[in-house]
Amino acid sequence: MPIKIHDNLPARELLLNEVVDVINSSSAEKQDIRPLKFLLLNLMPKKLQTEVQFARLLGASPLQIELTLMTTETYIPKNTKKEHLIEFYKTLDDIKHNLYDVLIITGAPVETVPFENVKYWQELKEIILWSSTNVFRKVGICWGAQALLKILHNIDKHAMKEKLFGVFDHNLNQENQYRLLQGFINRFPMPVSRYTENKEHEIVSSGLEILAFSQNSGIGMVRCPKTKDLFILNHLEYDAVTLKEEFLRDKIENIQTEIPANYFPNDDTTKDPINRWRPYAFLLFTNFINEVYQDVPFDYVTKNIT
Repeated sequence: MPIKIHDNLPARELLLNEVVDVINSSSAEKQDIRPLKFLLLNLMPKKLQTEVQFARLLGASPLQIELTLMTTETYIPKNTKKEHLIEFYKTLDDIKHNLYDVLIITGAPVETVPFENVKYWQELKEIILWSSTNVFRKVGICWGAQALLKILHNIDKHAMKEKLFGVFDHNLNQENQYRLLQGFINRFPMPVSRYTENKEHEIVSSGLEILAFSQNSGIGMVRCPKTKDLFILNHLEYDAVTLKEEFLRDKIENIQTEIPANYFPNDDTTKDPINRWRPYAFLLFTNFINEVYQDVPFDYVTKNIT
């Protein structure tokens, strides 16, 4: 089933070139089904790239997805044209009376900044508080996951001595078998790019469940057993070249960064990396969407807010 996005969104052409099913508004309205409404709070600098990465995964589902793009009002990103944000993105004031099935909060390049010093931190807290009554389920990615853990469960992030950078194998926690993880093998790769981590004992003592863990990169995926909110501390959505682009950017900016581990063939930066994690990205999001579809009340997004 195709994903419904804004008819004029530049990401549409890129998705169509990848043979991702995309549907226009008029066609979607003729289908006698209730689409799942996803809200993507895009905090990444390269908005278009992130739009494509998540729309690609959502569009692989057999269910119809209606994707709304969201940004912050208190901070205007420098790498995206203002016209693009005005035409395609919503702020909390625009959608605060709506209900959504899922809120996805992306990563953000503010990981080394204390939460309270992030320019849009107060607004993000307001968005997450709003989502507790207006969104059925939440997903956080990397810093977005850490922000959700902090605001919802008071779990802090901790600085590491150096950047954790590369593709690391993660083991599934065999004690927590959900349909979310159906089809996964016991060990699977995830791209990692961060300067901070979350501690296992703080996660467990808060009543949350660790779904995936790496001996080399730590906790990779966490879930709240009550709400089924999902916290993905790494980047399954990344393209094959995303870590390469980060590595080259750091070199240009004279930031001391090691070659991403387990990424370039034979650690040769002239060779093209292979995307070994994409099948698991599709599998995870397909399972997640199917799970939401089974759990959410049919009239959830149409009922009155009291």
